[in-house]
Amino acid sequence: MKLSLQLKLGQQLTMTPQLQQAIKLLQLSTLDLQQEIHQAIESNPMLEFVEESVEDDTSHEEADIPSNNDSDSSEVSEASLITSSDEEDSAWQEKIPADLEVDSHWDDIYQATPTSKHTSQAEIIDYETEDTTTDSLREHLLWQLNLTPMSKKDLSVGYAIIDAIASNGSLTMEIETIYSDLKNEIDVELDEVIAVLHRIQQFDPIGVGYRDLTECLLIQLRQLNDNEQMHSVENARNIVKEHMKLLANHDYSQLMRKTKLSEKEIRDAEGIIKTLDPRPGSNIAPLSTTYVIPDVVVSKDTKSGQWKVELNPDTMPKIQINDNYASLVKRADSSDENNYLRNNLQEARWFIKSLLSRNETLMKVASRIVEHQKDFLENGEEAMKPLVLHDIAEAVSMHESTISRVTTQKYIHTPRGIFELKYFFSSHVSTSDGGECSSTAIRAIIRRIISEENSLKPLSDNKITQALEEKGINVARRTIAKYRESLSIPPSNERKRLS
Repeated sequence: MKLSLQLKLGQQLTMTPQLQQAIKLLQLSTLDLQQEIHQAIESNPMLEFVEESVEDDTSHEEADIPSNNDSDSSEVSEASLITSSDEEDSAWQEKIPADLEVDSHWDDIYQATPTSKHTSQAEIIDYETEDTTTDSLREHLLWQLNLTPMSKKDLSVGYAIIDAIASNGSLTMEIETIYSDLKNEIDVELDEVIAVLHRIQQFDPIGVGYRDLTECLLIQLRQLNDNEQMHSVENARNIVKEHMKLLANHDYSQLMRKTKLSEKEIRDAEGIIKTLDPRPGSNIAPLSTTYVIPDVVVSKDTKSGQWKVELNPDTMPKIQINDNYASLVKRADSSDENNYLRNNLQEARWFIKSLLSRNETLMKVASRIVEHQKDFLENGEEAMKPLVLHDIAEAVSMHESTISRVTTQKYIHTPRGIFELKYFFSSHVSTSDGGECSSTAIRAIIRRIISEENSLKPLSDNKITQALEEKGINVARRTIAKYRESLSIPPSNERKRLS
């Protein structure tokens, strides 16, 4: 092959570092964005946080949703992100005396907690609960095991059994497997391992260490000693032990025929079974709650009746350029130190500009979504309109990929709750009058129809399809089944209840 040089002319789209940074900030969630801002301030000396006081009237970005559809959203002002720094607080400035009296106390000279008009409730540390921890199920069981009078051999067996108990209280290993692992270390029989297991199953919570659901419920039923309900408890034990599958399928006619119990006796036994805990270990160390911080807040103006959209000022720390460092940059100086300051100053300006662009894009998209879904805010889920990314992209003159980045992991606070922006996007189903109905609205209608049904004769998917057709919504039966499963609603045979 002969080597040669060729000149070729072409065009290629290249993403600048500034554009890459803007796209990166646009798709970050609130928590990730706060972390990114902290990292930028730590690495760039030109950036700093803006110190605010409680008395400051920080202007929030607001946008009124007008009644017409051709109105433009308000742009985010730079004052919503960058504000001037305030004077330092002088409330906590006391002179330290040279000598203290012998009989004086610390609290007589100083306050126990320094409080000022700048100190918010969130900044006051609760030292009593800061380091408190919740014991896990394993620690809770080991504490009870160590308090139980047992031989060393039984304690070793108990440790092995507790190590095999999951966080919900179930035994994750076969008892024979635990026995085979123990007999290589200590002289123990299978009956002794089972006896220790039964002992642990009486620990708090009752039923922990169960091998199946039937055993878990039976252990808890044996602890019920209510003389007034002993007959119902015995019926419940019989149902759990022999006919658990019929009860799970709500096959009450077959259950009454096999147990020879009346409808009232079945109902009373079922009521007792419902009070039992199928996962007794889950309440010992509950999962920590994760709170969602909304990026956008929607409220209704009582005077004009219009919906107002504003950014949540608490979701993003306010930053600014450090004037002292910025004044050190010299135009004609080409030294390494001056180039370092100049580069950091340029990066700081681009970072702030990217944050402003992110807020502006978020406001535009949120305003258009609220404008389109005003009926949902007024009347609920059944009034949700169909909406796709392309509709919002055309309204704000942006690409669909940009809308997808803006609506991912961004949350909006409305009078009806907090929702992810993607919640307002849904496919549509044609109606008999030529209109469209959102899939979210159809799910809400299905939920309402099922909640109003007769529990003695639950509606089948075909009946629900007919009920929707009467409303002018043409949906296939398999689509109803798919929507019902997405709502975690069981089929009609499992929804049947006794009167």
